[in-house]
Amino acid sequence: MLSEIWNSLASIPHYKAVSYSIIICAAVLFILLERLFPYNKGQGVLREGFFNDLALYTIAQSYILGIIIFTFIISTIDKTSGLSRLHLFTAIPIWIQLIIFTITHDFYIYWMHRWQHNNKYLWRLHEAHHSPKKVDWLSGSRSHAFEILINQTIEFLPIVILGSPNEVIAYKGVISAVWGMYIHSNINVQTGILQKFINGPEMHRIHHTTGKGRNRNFSTKLAIWDWIFGTAYLTNERAEVYGLKTFFPDNYLKQFIFAFRSYRKG
Repeated sequence: MLSEIWNSLASIPHYKAVSYSIIICAAVLFILLERLFPYNKGQGVLREGFFNDLALYTIAQSYILGIIIFTFIISTIDKTSGLSRLHLFTAIPIWIQLIIFTITHDFYIYWMHRWQHNNKYLWRLHEAHHSPKKVDWLSGSRSHAFEILINQTIEFLPIVILGSPNEVIAYKGVISAVWGMYIHSNINVQTGILQKFINGPEMHRIHHTTGKGRNRNFSTKLAIWDWIFGTAYLTNERAEVYGLKTFFPDNYLKQFIFAFRSYRKG
């Protein structure tokens, strides 16, 4: 049995092992930092909805959607277009590709995120992300399956059809996962002038409050989009009340279905 487990682990590509290790270590680090330097004090690790977010959103949903996105959607588009066979990005160093794809996808996410807050149909797919009453390193994983389906398809499709190596897919996923944990983390950080360029918890936690900052600070990784396009909101007021002002279900299945409720019911 042990030899089978070892052989199975040994067969995992190096870049995947590195990616998983970084994500797990980052999660442990953020949990530790939240205990040592909390922004909202007294907020426990096992807060309301923790297991729902970890087991169903982070693990189960991510695994299933990964299969759907790569095996069916992106694979079908790639086979139909044949673009990846041109290997347009194959010779470009991986680190340069990561910079290119991180910036371009972040620009897309800014506008998509902003649109979600201003379109009643897209908001239905996004409100799950705003439903946690406590914001921490894990709360950012709570996103409706259809929202993830759209955003991650757009995130990884260009990487595949441009012929990038699998390492780029894995490491781009790491950047998104770790940065997502960081901006939602309950850590009292003061990045000063860097908050003009790099997004962090200071601005993003305001976005998750029920106050006027909720419809501001749409940037994910690069705060420059908010500052350039006039949606930045950085205040000295403490962010304490998170979540939605309206009712929202408390488990994954109900949260998934709730997005398709009648508009006559709110």
